Amino acid sequence: MNSEKIWLRLMKIGRNIGCHQQSCRSFFYKNYQFPVCARCTGILVGEFFVAPIVLLFGYNNIYLNIFLLLVMIVDGLLQYFNLIKSNNIRRFVTGLGAGYALTSLVVYLILFIINIL
Repeated sequence: MNSEKIWLRLMKIGRNIGCHQQSCRSFFYKNYQFPVCARCTGILVGEFFVAPIVLLFGYNNIYLNIFLLLVMIVDGLLQYFNLIKSNNIRRFVTGLGAGYALTSLVVYLILFIINIL
C-alpha cells in the first residue's frame, strides 16, 4: 500500500474520532498533515505515552489533573472567542496535559471504586 492510501486511511480515522483536522491547526510531516490537529495530537500522546509512564511511578494528583484539564479548556475558549491567538505548540502542550489528566482521572476513579468495594 502506498503512502497516499495510508495517509487517507489515517485521515479518515482522525475524522471518525471527532477531530476537526483544520490544516492551520495541525502539524505536518513530509508534506502530509497529521490525521488529528495539534491539540488532539497532544491529548493522544498524553493519554498513551505520558500517563502510563507517570502513573507507573505511582504519582496521581487529582488537583493537578483538574488544573491541567482547566488549562486546556481555558486555552480553547480564549482561542474560540478570539481573545488570544493560539499556536500549534500551545495547543499541543495543553492537549498533552489534558490527555495525561484524563487518563489519570480514570485511573483515580477506578482505584476509588475498587477501594469502596
